[in-house]
Amino acid sequence: MSGRASPARRIARAAAVLLALAGPAAAQADEALWDRLKAGGHVILIRHALTDPGVGDPPGFRVEDCSTQRNLNAAGREEAARLGAAFARRGIPVAQVLSSRWCRALDTARIAFGRAQPWPALDNTFETPQRREPQMREVRRALTQAPAGGNLVLVTHGVNVQALSGVAPGTAEPVVMRPGARPVTLGRLVLP
Repeated sequence: MSGRASPARRIARAAAVLLALAGPAAAQADEALWDRLKAGGHVILIRHALTDPGVGDPPGFRVEDCSTQRNLNAAGREEAARLGAAFARRGIPVAQVLSSRWCRALDTARIAFGRAQPWPALDNTFETPQRREPQMREVRRALTQAPAGGNLVLVTHGVNVQALSGVAPGTAEPVVMRPGARPVTLGRLVLP
């Protein structure tokens, strides 16, 4: 055994170091964003957790067959568990969890939050850019209303999070938005 940390742990440590270097103001901003979520009424976009290396999906990909897809690896499952633990530890209310139908997104949501409702509007548009705008229009309609009874969690893919929020997220990274006629990106959260 080499004693080397997993890629997810190395990324988490690097994020913690960067946060420490950014100073107390960045840590306070992160905590203030977590505190906002306690009141509910926000939308949280999350890119799926870490997968085996690759881009897009393998030839022969079928949405209904996980064995044809790039799936979460052990570090990704650990990331998803840390994500859920961070929400639980802080008492963040989650009203609904919607997910891309891709197995890596569904697995991230189920590991983190114990549930996920598949929603095709969150499906990956990386290899089908012609679908991006119609799908994003559908998601933007959902962003106009504040969720009741907690926060709305949308687990999707990096390209979709970026199209909706302007943020290029890391794996399993929450991006918080305030819903409304013109949704506002409030920031991103660093997981411990």
